[in-house]
Amino acid sequence: MTEHTGGIGPQELEAAFSLFTAASQQLTDAYADLERQVVSLTQQLEIANGHLRRELDEKAALSRRLSLLLERLPGGMLELDAEGRVALMNPAAARMLAPLAVGMAWAPFVAEYLNQTSVQDIWLHPKAGDELRLSIVSADVPEEGGQILLVQDLTESWQLQQSLAHHKRLAAMGEMAAGLAHQLRTPLATALLYAGHLAKPALAEPDRLKFSAKALARLRHLESLIQNMLWFVRRQEIPMEPVAMSACLHEAVQTLQPQIDAAAIILKLDVDQPGEVIANRKELLGVFINLLENALQASPPGAVIELSLFFAADFATIDVIDHGKGMPPDVIERLFEPFFTTRKEGTGLGLAIVRNLLDQFGGDIAVSSVLGRGSTFSVKLPVKGDASNV
Repeated sequence: MTEHTGGIGPQELEAAFSLFTAASQQLTDAYADLERQVVSLTQQLEIANGHLRRELDEKAALSRRLSLLLERLPGGMLELDAEGRVALMNPAAARMLAPLAVGMAWAPFVAEYLNQTSVQDIWLHPKAGDELRLSIVSADVPEEGGQILLVQDLTESWQLQQSLAHHKRLAAMGEMAAGLAHQLRTPLATALLYAGHLAKPALAEPDRLKFSAKALARLRHLESLIQNMLWFVRRQEIPMEPVAMSACLHEAVQTLQPQIDAAAIILKLDVDQPGEVIANRKELLGVFINLLENALQASPPGAVIELSLFFAADFATIDVIDHGKGMPPDVIERLFEPFFTTRKEGTGLGLAIVRNLLDQFGGDIAVSSVLGRGSTFSVKLPVKGDASNV
């Protein structure tokens, strides 16, 4: 009987050793591949870290430049948080908006220290011994729920503009001094002539009254001319207020009703519309009296003059239409020049003052005319509520 032993045979041992060797080689290859991947990832990480370091360095440099720019910027910059409080402000904004400081609420500061002007985004800030005229423009930051405010001091440029406008008016007066002297001399000489007649002892009472009335009329004409000149060259801001246009136009018509009746003029009105404009009532009344007077002077007896009012979204339009002799193009081009007139008794200041006033009201005037058919003066004025707030 053959004896069976429990040991491993050489062949089995050799097969097991071969399997172990193969597995060991696979592990070695896998480890080598893993080492290569680690080296590659390490290199990529170093590159990525280098990029990040450069980006951080660039952002830090940009932050330093922006901080320096905000410090040196002549214009003001404020950042408001979602609650409307000042989160950041540069030194220029702190100077212009003192006593505003970081952490303060913006809306109460505006209500207490700033006054809105008639021009959008322009505010007045009273300070010790001076008053600043500031432009304040806002931009929303939706991502953070806040706002960025840009502040610019326009005080000096506004004063220069006012001074320039004043000097332009003075220059215009200088250029037309000779014509003005003639306009003054003629009614003055007439008034002196009538006054000379009044000095005659043998003058009858009816003649005395007649010459007295004529002398007074010439002196009043001189007074009116001088008042117009003073108004034209004065430099002051006219107070603005809401003006009911229909009532203002009816008052202008009522003022001129005796002249309208005397010339047998037919006046067609279409002005009964509710609505207000932003202007100065007294000065605006003078504008339409002036335009209606011009229409009367251009119209023959019995002619028709039309006065209409129309309100749009932002502007009111007032048309004064006559059916008189009309004007040639060369006259229309110079119509609003100071001291230009086509009438012997005219001062040449009426329409210049009209345009000056409408400019201050934020309005405009245009004219169209056809010889032999008449003229149309069209005035546009901003309606009440057109201004916006910061």
